[in-house]
Amino acid sequence: MAKTFFFYDLETSGLNAREARIMQFAGIRTDMDLKQVGEPVNVLVRLNDDTLPSPEAIMVTGITPQQTVEGGFSEAEFSKMLVNDIFTVDTIAVGFNNVRFDDEFIRHLFWRNFFDPYEWSWKDGRSRWDLLDVVRMTRALRPEGIKWPVDRKGVATNRLELIASVNGIDHFKAHDALSDVEALIAVTKLIRDKQPQLYEYLLKMRDKNEVKKLVNLDYKQPFVYVSGRLDGEYNKATVSFPLTAGKNGNVIVYDLRYDPTPYIDMSSKDLAKKLYATWEDRQADDFVRLPIKELQYNHTPAVAPIGVLEQGEGWKKISLDEVTVTKHKSILLTAPGFAENIRSLFENREDFKKSPDPELQLYDGFVPDVDKMRIEKVRNSKETELSDFHPNFTDERLDPLLLHYKARNFPKSLAEDEVVAWEKWRSDKIIANLPAFATSLQKLSTTITDENKLFLLQELHLWAESIMPVEFDN
Repeated sequence: MAKTFFFYDLETSGLNAREARIMQFAGIRTDMDLKQVGEPVNVLVRLNDDTLPSPEAIMVTGITPQQTVEGGFSEAEFSKMLVNDIFTVDTIAVGFNNVRFDDEFIRHLFWRNFFDPYEWSWKDGRSRWDLLDVVRMTRALRPEGIKWPVDRKGVATNRLELIASVNGIDHFKAHDALSDVEALIAVTKLIRDKQPQLYEYLLKMRDKNEVKKLVNLDYKQPFVYVSGRLDGEYNKATVSFPLTAGKNGNVIVYDLRYDPTPYIDMSSKDLAKKLYATWEDRQADDFVRLPIKELQYNHTPAVAPIGVLEQGEGWKKISLDEVTVTKHKSILLTAPGFAENIRSLFENREDFKKSPDPELQLYDGFVPDVDKMRIEKVRNSKETELSDFHPNFTDERLDPLLLHYKARNFPKSLAEDEVVAWEKWRSDKIIANLPAFATSLQKLSTTITDENKLFLLQELHLWAESIMPVEFDN
């Protein structure tokens, strides 16, 4: 099959992919020349009665839980649609900040609904590409031919709707998934047409194996790196250096814009204070951040050989020079103890706190092979078949996850004791999330005057009342 792009966007009930839910999904397939193939996809996904959405998120999207219940797919139905019709063989899934946001929602959706959380993005010629870092690198290194927006304070911004607006691209409704997809395709065409060489290069670099050829610990060399974690005053661009091994086969890189001398003799304890500093700590006037970050090979990072800076005053554009880069690189090479301290800190870091909730345990480990056929049988079973299906999974996460899957998608398949167990879990979750939900509603109700948003607030009140546990309601 010929490769195609599938540009997609989500609107969700909140920002946390582990607990929030997809409410709207939209996408458009194109060929490799960015010409549309088939009809656009624009669907709602039913919000279940165990979820209190973020009121702030609903104010942005304008999608109410009631709308999703009335016209949306169940999560099980939606998952099958994604696998069978959207993320098909040789599809390149494309979004705007999708690697860190949208893709995480897809992964957790598949986990809850007994699909492999990872295969959709790599198996059988599939891959993914994030246009946000493509936009960042284009702005930093090859901005010519494109108008670049700034916010009201004159600070550079890469918001999709603003790039579309200043370049005369129709984008009628920001934060509507399909409208955002249309704008994304138009911005992609703009970059391809104005900077075709960079476009083709970064398309190739979505492959983690291509990234590894440039950024690795066997042949350490400085490289150009663009990331949202880097300084905005330099258009999120710098020259970095592979420092040491990260977790899961990734690599820790050092920002050569900054002199390593203040850090190389720091104790592990002092380095940890900087690495794990809270948001409040980082706001202090005397706080100096540790200029390192983990580069994840499978996150389609925007990287390029340092030679690209020789063209078009590249060094000047990112406010760096070869002398500084060479000097700071030499200091790192003479301080192997610093690299080892950093490696140890990352190796012992716990990215997610362990949770007793099976829905939050995706990253606790891979599912053993012995359970994969049982998982397939779950997702292929009808409601009547699930009633008497007891797979006795080896992976202890999967039996309680199956209860949740049945309760949300096939409630008639639940036995009496399962109904009791589900209602207990559902009630506990709602009651735990209710105080923050109520506080948000109260805060918004004192500041909002727009009639449409006041209607959204009323709908959220009604939603909360409709899903409230009986015992709590009384």
